[in-house]
Amino acid sequence: MENITKHPILEIPERKRIKFKFDGKALNGFEGMVISSALFLNKIKIFGHHIKDSSPQGMFCANGQCSQCNVIADGIPVKACMTLLTDGMEIRSCDGLPELPLVDSAVEVGDIDIINTEVLVIGGGPAGLSATKLFGERGIDVLLIDDKNRLGGKLVLQTHKFFGSQEVYAGKRGIDIAEILGEIVSSLNSIKVWLNSTVVAVFSDNFIGVLKKNEEYVLVRPNYLLIATGAREKMLVFPGNTLPGVYGAGAFQTLVNRDLVKAADKVFIVGGGNVGLIAGYHAIQAGIDVVGLIEALSLCGGYRVHEDKLRRLGVPIYTNHTIISANGQSKVESITIGKLDDKFNLIPGTERTFSCDTILIAVGLNPVNEFYNKAKQFNMKVRVAGDAQEIAEASAAIFTGRIEALKMLKEMGIEIEENIDELEKFANIMKAKPPAPREIKIIEKEDGIFPLFHCNQEIPCNPCTSVCPQGQIETVDNLITQLPYFKGEEDCIGCGKCVAVCPGLAVTLVDYRKDKEYPSVTFPLELTSEKISVGQKVIVVSDNRELGEFEVKRSRFLKEFPKTLLITVKIPAELAKIAVAIKLQKTTYDQPLDIYQKSYTDDDVIVCRCERVSVGEIRKWIRYGIKDLNELKALTKVGMGACGGKTCTPLINRIFREEGVLPEEVIPSTSRPLFIEVPMSAFARAKVKKGGK
Repeated sequence: MENITKHPILEIPERKRIKFKFDGKALNGFEGMVISSALFLNKIKIFGHHIKDSSPQGMFCANGQCSQCNVIADGIPVKACMTLLTDGMEIRSCDGLPELPLVDSAVEVGDIDIINTEVLVIGGGPAGLSATKLFGERGIDVLLIDDKNRLGGKLVLQTHKFFGSQEVYAGKRGIDIAEILGEIVSSLNSIKVWLNSTVVAVFSDNFIGVLKKNEEYVLVRPNYLLIATGAREKMLVFPGNTLPGVYGAGAFQTLVNRDLVKAADKVFIVGGGNVGLIAGYHAIQAGIDVVGLIEALSLCGGYRVHEDKLRRLGVPIYTNHTIISANGQSKVESITIGKLDDKFNLIPGTERTFSCDTILIAVGLNPVNEFYNKAKQFNMKVRVAGDAQEIAEASAAIFTGRIEALKMLKEMGIEIEENIDELEKFANIMKAKPPAPREIKIIEKEDGIFPLFHCNQEIPCNPCTSVCPQGQIETVDNLITQLPYFKGEEDCIGCGKCVAVCPGLAVTLVDYRKDKEYPSVTFPLELTSEKISVGQKVIVVSDNRELGEFEVKRSRFLKEFPKTLLITVKIPAELAKIAVAIKLQKTTYDQPLDIYQKSYTDDDVIVCRCERVSVGEIRKWIRYGIKDLNELKALTKVGMGACGGKTCTPLINRIFREEGVLPEEVIPSTSRPLFIEVPMSAFARAKVKKGGK
């Protein structure tokens, strides 16, 4: 079984082992785990084969947004990523159309319950929790609904420390923020929380349809509605893009960080934004080899400190590169990449193929805003927050959740003290695209003890300024987006808090007091949960090279930051200020394979995963003159699958642009009234009576 038994950040809980069967084979899983994670735990990545072309189907989004992971569980078709495993469950792969079970029983139909609430919040992630907390603190009647079995949304996948300010829990890890907010919300008397409950529709009579605990269908009638449903991952069009083993970075984090499954041995990452960079770091923490990362632009779009973490650990980052194909028969076996010119055209002869078993797609997110759009259409009192409003960091979502809740309180006629304009200014700072890195000056001081700051990008982050017990760390002009510096008006006491709190692991502590020729330097490390023995050798690195092996002189955890190990070594003075990090083993690079066979044409590449519609078929109809997505749907079935066109529509719009059709010329598809699949029996509140009585 591929379960994670040791992790530098995550506590490994005692989990009850349960038995289940997949295609008749007896397997083991853990209680509280979803089916898809249990299958990955048992090294099963193919969940079935498509009825149209027998192509292997596996996991893609792990968030209920697509249908790639469908299986038959105890005779019922379900999404494996959203369905909890139960002891003794009989699971079958989806191969062809399943036979419906024979029912020798009567059906009893009941009435649908109607639930009234002042505020309905859809989504229990950072924005939804922040808003709900504010409502609850003012005694407002709130119903918070989330489709997972715990609160936190994407926070529960984030083992890294947050940027921003103390107001958005900067310096704390996402997993800890989820627990803090979840406990506060659950303790407030005016708040009800429904977990494992899915909103399925917003209706014109202002009712919200909800599948409560994924069993009982109810209607909720709120006076006010807040949408905080987050985002879904974008996909790319390339040969092999639907092979099992190609999936979103968020799905990977779900498997590894939430369900503690070692989901891969060797991953390759497509996309240099924060999501891709962070996923790479999470993979390394879980003991998974990161073969490389590609970014189509000349610079990674994520925070430079996230990029530096990977580079210092030896991960090759290829800018101006794109994916050419994912290769393999029934699952990913390798990736082929190539270099782009300044017009984003592939440069012939630059193709390289690397062995890997998993390809993570991290090329951006799209808002999950369908509920908001419908509610606006039906003139409901509705607001939207978090990624459903605008794609940004989770710290920004905490702010926007609070802002939209304050606006809603004003609409209710409730007096508020907060200055919404000031909060919005700060939220915009948190959402801003990071500027290019700049050169930093290394201070000339070579006596005493003091911190060195290796961050070189002006991003909103200042937790180091709040933890210094001497008050000696500030940012330029006290602005959160400016770089920090050590004032030096009072002596540094060498506590190491600034080193331990830094989300970017970009602070070191240099101590010349005992030996100016060989000063001590303290580094942060998040790759082990145990102290490193004094005398053990570690590798000290600068931004672009290994500086050598040196003995550990001290190893400690601070009480306030128990998951960041502080390692102190003595190194030559000429290296002390350029040393930025340590690692535990030498970097080994994967060499390209001596193969490259492109067995596809671009027109064979799948654009609609659900209905297996190719790029070539879409191009054919566009060239015929089709500009209406509804007509395209009727001709090809594109967008008619379980995901409702959520994955393929942005890709089709891109094909329109490539074919010279302007966005304003394209007639958008009519959205479905229901946003997920719902058993028909749920709408009738049907109950089966055994024996026909």
